[in-house]
Amino acid sequence: MISVVIPTFNEEENIAQCLVSLTHQTVPRSEYEIIVVDGGSKDATCEIAKKYADQVFTQTSRKVGGARNDGVMAAKGDIIATTDADCILPPHWIKRIAEDFKDPGIAQVYGPVYPIEEGIGNQISLVMANTFSRLGYYSRTFYYTLGCNTAFRKDAFVKAGMYRCIDAGDDLEVSMRLKDYGRIYFDNRLKVGFSMRRYQKFGTVQSIYEWMHIVSEGGESAKYSYTQKKYK
Repeated sequence: MISVVIPTFNEEENIAQCLVSLTHQTVPRSEYEIIVVDGGSKDATCEIAKKYADQVFTQTSRKVGGARNDGVMAAKGDIIATTDADCILPPHWIKRIAEDFKDPGIAQVYGPVYPIEEGIGNQISLVMANTFSRLGYYSRTFYYTLGCNTAFRKDAFVKAGMYRCIDAGDDLEVSMRLKDYGRIYFDNRLKVGFSMRRYQKFGTVQSIYEWMHIVSEGGESAKYSYTQKKYK
């Protein structure tokens, strides 16, 4: 089984289209579960999510990374896939993740994104981001593994120390530790519809800079920044 973990907070305008796309996958619904971990939404996010998800609960850990960690520890699957509440998943998303993990040497898989919103500016921004991602992967210098489109083996993820509970960059930083437990693989076919609202707020270059700055400060000490004792 593959477990899909989605962190949410006041996402009533977006969560339905995300979850509907997840329920229309090319693999049987019995082969994957959907877990929504909410950060205390004040709107109808949880009520909407309960119509589609297998589990909906409030996070007990800090930040988005903590929400993802809570979801992982509640998951039944050996493979964890993560996305965001404002993303749209193509019908083949689960199937391709499953195919990639047939290789036992792979610890994490990720792929490119395309803009949901129209506009040449949005397209250019994500061409830049995807190019940046490919450069890092093929040069083996870094892995731009955004949490909206990534998957990993649960056992490797737990051994690596799980996500750091930080403001941003937790999804990118974790791959630097996961590579010690298997290969990180960039799958060009694994495309996800990505909302540009954060890029529009902070800017593409600034967003990439902030993520890379956080990763550079993470280092090996990040492995122990998230305690696992609460789950034992």
